Amino acid sequence: MLISLHVKNLALIDETEVFLKNGLNILTGETGAGKSIIMGSVNLALGGKADKGLIRSGEEYALVELVFQTDSEEQKQMLTEMDIPLEEDGMVIVMRKLMPERSLCKVNGVTVSQRQLKELASLFINIHGQHETKDLLNVKKYSQILDEYSGEGLLKIKEKLKAVYADYKKTCMTLELSVEDEKERNREISLISYEIEEIENASLQVGEDVELEELYRKMVNSKRIADNIRVAYECTGYGGRSAAGDSIGRAVRELKQVASLDSEVEELAGQLEEIDNLLNDFNRSLASYQESLEFQPGEFERVERRLNQYNHLKDKYGNSIEEILTYKEEREEQLERLADYENYISGLEAQKEKEYKEVLACCSELSKCRKENALILQEKLKIALQELNFLSVELEIPVVSDENAITSEGYDDVDFVISLNPGEPMKSVSKVASGGELSRIMLALKSIMADKEKINTLIFDEIDAGISGKTAWKVSEKMALLGKEHQLICITHLPQIAAMADSHFMIEKSAKNGRSVTEIFELKEEKIIHELARLLSGNEVTEAVITNAKELKELAVKTKQNLN
Repeated sequence: MLISLHVKNLALIDETEVFLKNGLNILTGETGAGKSIIMGSVNLALGGKADKGLIRSGEEYALVELVFQTDSEEQKQMLTEMDIPLEEDGMVIVMRKLMPERSLCKVNGVTVSQRQLKELASLFINIHGQHETKDLLNVKKYSQILDEYSGEGLLKIKEKLKAVYADYKKTCMTLELSVEDEKERNREISLISYEIEEIENASLQVGEDVELEELYRKMVNSKRIADNIRVAYECTGYGGRSAAGDSIGRAVRELKQVASLDSEVEELAGQLEEIDNLLNDFNRSLASYQESLEFQPGEFERVERRLNQYNHLKDKYGNSIEEILTYKEEREEQLERLADYENYISGLEAQKEKEYKEVLACCSELSKCRKENALILQEKLKIALQELNFLSVELEIPVVSDENAITSEGYDDVDFVISLNPGEPMKSVSKVASGGELSRIMLALKSIMADKEKINTLIFDEIDAGISGKTAWKVSEKMALLGKEHQLICITHLPQIAAMADSHFMIEKSAKNGRSVTEIFELKEEKIIHELARLLSGNEVTEAVITNAKELKELAVKTKQNLN
């Protein structure tokens, strides 16, 4: 359940905090007091669209914080999957900070994305606004409503259908692209054969292109390399008195002549002799490398031609030898299919037929599940509507199947067909219901869905649109009954609904320090009666109105005590 709401620097709100209760929480206030801001703040905290214009003028940021109490295993599992720690007391703190350039979302101190926040919110709270009531005017939404009611079993069937339908559509696309005329097929065979032959004739070897590039670079720079090697050879060799080899050799001879006279000199002579040997080996290696720079006639042209061949194939078929060989394998497979074209096409057609049957089977299973749940839902909905002061209700939820209209959602069209007046023909809800009737139908649906869903907190933003009198009282009874099993938060203008409150909160706008400020606070005893009187009178609150308000509250208390 939602424990508290804390809002700071949001629109007309400077800073306010409210602690909500179990049961039916009613929020009332004058038109323009800021009720929409309160509900908007909840939406914002739960991942709704952020608009920097919501930041209170003169402030650097806006902040909304919700505190939930959870004991649901499903909620705990989602928190675990998101690596969000759960507080020892089961508290979940959701925070959204809105700044001019960005917004920051955190759950129990862990930063989450807006998408993750919406996923988490879907398990904690269900918000019903006027836009949802308007969804009842859209026939396309009816299938979604029925599917949500049908629950986990239907969801698994839909997931299976989406998978097999995706395979089927992929096969259909492959088949469509594969059906070519004979002339085009022969042209493709000719091109593929040429490409395969060109790659095969090149006799490619992995790594050969790298060796060729190194050899080519060596050949192109061979004169410069040879000149530098020759100078190095002369400097380290034994061809003249200025050469290092001659100088070190002479030094070795001089030290050996006196080595027997001193052991330290003998050790130095040995070290220098090792240097002489190393230099001699190095000099021979230079001579050998010099010989390697002498290429056979035509060798440069051969290397250049082979390297050009590799580069040409890379330009056409891939950036590396491995990619070229992979391309060749793919083209060989394609050639095999084209060569055996009739068998390939018949294989695709057989696969398409097999997958189509799987899709049909899933659609049939899905349709059966929908039709079974539609019968249950229509009976429950009919009873719920009668409880909401529809004296005569005829209701059906037809599920019409059409195998020629298959989608990833199945092949069913769902409608909610209703007659609310004796003698009137049954028509789609989208065509016959008024605003007040739509509100009651949506409330009836919500009350039924609440029994199936694991969400404990429900928010109703002006569910009372278009209703009054006895009907309003029936709606209040339904909400009171719903509040026995769930936490309800309801914004209302109707005294009949407000009177049923287990907890009553006032949203009020006032002027402080020359600025408008919206605040929310809980009402107690006499102030509750006074607010009910205001809702009843709409203008001047007289003693007679106060008396009526007291009677209304007493009647509400008795009614709640007798509710099953």
